[in-house]
Amino acid sequence: MGRIVISENMSLDGVVQDPAGDEGFRHGGWVGRITDHPEVGKLAFDEALGAGAFLLGRRSYDWFAAKWPSRTGALADRLNSMPKYVVSSTLEDPDWNNSTVLTGDVVNQVAKLKQEIDGDIIVPGSFQLLRTLIEHDLVDELRLKIFPVVLGAGERLFGETNDKKPMRLVETQTLDDGIAYLTYERLQNA
Repeated sequence: MGRIVISENMSLDGVVQDPAGDEGFRHGGWVGRITDHPEVGKLAFDEALGAGAFLLGRRSYDWFAAKWPSRTGALADRLNSMPKYVVSSTLEDPDWNNSTVLTGDVVNQVAKLKQEIDGDIIVPGSFQLLRTLIEHDLVDELRLKIFPVVLGAGERLFGETNDKKPMRLVETQTLDDGIAYLTYERLQNA
């Protein structure tokens, strides 16, 4: 059985919008280059190696699919070869190899995916999708890389939920340049 694992870059004040600076957000680019953060790069590589699949919202899928197919190296090889699932009501024929479009009820589709995939199903970016997954108790683990910057504006990681969502901190690390890496797991029946 698969586990849904949210993997997110976030500012100190919870902003997840435009970390790479490609979307035109006035505070975009706050992550900097991953090559400037070797420990963050190693985390991304290790996460991809340990993943059974990627699960992406449409915008995050488009961003990844525009960048990774033309790249080379171990991380690119892994991302390009692994199964990828994209939640979209408009995408019909994805170009990035090993990509499958999930249509219809996202909650049912993801619950079914968890039954079919063995291992971690990583959800990078895709904050609108992750809000739905959290709301419907489909998230098993949160992996947050918190960058030491306050942006003061932008889309935040968490939206409103109909009930509290208890989590338990299971690991902490301090990475390059004071980036905090926090891992939480969902508390069952709390």
